[in-house]
Amino acid sequence: MSKARIDTTTTASADVVKAINLLYKAAHSAGVPQSTLELVHLRASQINGCSPCVDSGARAMRKAGETDERLFSVAAWRETPYFTDAERAALDLAEHATRLADKGDAVPDPIWNAAAEHFTDEQLGAIVLWIATTNFFNRINAATRTQAPQIWG
Repeated sequence: MSKARIDTTTTASADVVKAINLLYKAAHSAGVPQSTLELVHLRASQINGCSPCVDSGARAMRKAGETDERLFSVAAWRETPYFTDAERAALDLAEHATRLADKGDAVPDPIWNAAAEHFTDEQLGAIVLWIATTNFFNRINAATRTQAPQIWG
C-alpha cells in the first residue's frame, strides 16, 4: 500500500470546497434517484481504482439501505438480475464516459439513447455531471495517493 502524498482534506481551499459543493448540488437536484447516482459513482470509482471513493461510496450506499447483493455485484452488473433497466443504462453510460480513451466514439449513440429512454435531458445532464465529478475526485485521489477510508463532509 502506498503512502498518501498530501492530505487533501486539509489542503483544499474554501473556494475549492465551495465549487465542489455546487457541483454536488447541481448533480443531485435534477430528480435522478440517489441510488442511481451512487451506483454511477461507485462504478466509475471501481474502474479508476479509487480506493477512498469505492470505500466511501459503498459505505454510503449501505447506510442508505442498499442490499449486499447489489453492492457486491456493481462491477458485474451486466451478469446480475439486481439492477433496473434505468440503472443499467446509467451504469453503461458511466462506464463509457469514464473510459473515454478506450475507443474512438467514447459514448456511442446506442448507449446514450438507452439512457435517454429512462431519463429526461435535465437528468441526463446531472448524470453526466456526476460521472465527470466522480472522475475528478478519482483523479485527485489517484494523483495524491489518498488512502481509504476517508471521511469527507
